[in-house]
Amino acid sequence: MRSRGILLALVLVVALVLAGAGLYALFSSMIDLPANRAIMAGNLGGKTLQASQVVFAPPRPEDAPADIREGVMLGYHILMDTQTYAKEYVGNKLNCRNCHFNAGRERNTLSLVGVAATYPKYRKRQKYVTDLVTRTQGCFQRSMNGKPLPPEGRHMQAIMAYYHWISKGLPIYADIPWLGLKKLAEDHKPDRASGQKIFSQVCARCHGGDGLGTEIAPPLWGPASFNDGAGMHKLKNFSAFTHHFMPKNNPTLTVEQAWDVAAFATSQPRPHFQAAR
Repeated sequence: MRSRGILLALVLVVALVLAGAGLYALFSSMIDLPANRAIMAGNLGGKTLQASQVVFAPPRPEDAPADIREGVMLGYHILMDTQTYAKEYVGNKLNCRNCHFNAGRERNTLSLVGVAATYPKYRKRQKYVTDLVTRTQGCFQRSMNGKPLPPEGRHMQAIMAYYHWISKGLPIYADIPWLGLKKLAEDHKPDRASGQKIFSQVCARCHGGDGLGTEIAPPLWGPASFNDGAGMHKLKNFSAFTHHFMPKNNPTLTVEQAWDVAAFATSQPRPHFQAAR
């Protein structure tokens, strides 16, 4: 009798456990909280994130928390006035803001808002995964025709702090629509002669008739410009940047004109890239 009672008790316990599990699964499928969906979407690369979760609203550098504010502000100043704040690593007359307007905090530029949420990433140049430190070092070596900043140094750590602060709130590996440079259609054959005329009529007023820069705009070629290893030296990048953003704050060139002036500018002499040893 005692054995039969124990057996009945075990059967009852198992039945209760199975019933509880079934009810939990039923109510979980009915509730399916949006917050949980957002977390799952973020883990899947952000492809199904709600549009409202990816908004362009970079915080001001001066609003960074007190314990990192000094670093964030230094990073901001390095990008705005590279010639002053990181001059020992620069080999030309450019500042980071020449391509990344307002230190990358503007949407209509090569924005940096969100880069901290998208790296590490695969880079064709390295044919491998690259982190944000390595990517920034490449900019200094190529676009600034200088030398890489030490990864653990004050300058690089300040830039990293700035990147992360202005990327605050953006989901990791989400699809951030304003990052990168939208390339132009390639159905036009670039004409250097036409590009030279366009440069004289439109670009020279800021960059100088000789393309060597003025007080209001950087040199586009020559010894004080970016070297031939920079991304902007590529015709597809120069043309896209010119069409989308030039003249600054009032882009007016057609796609064809942008291709032509890019062909002219990238054909001019500039420093040769030499990898750091």
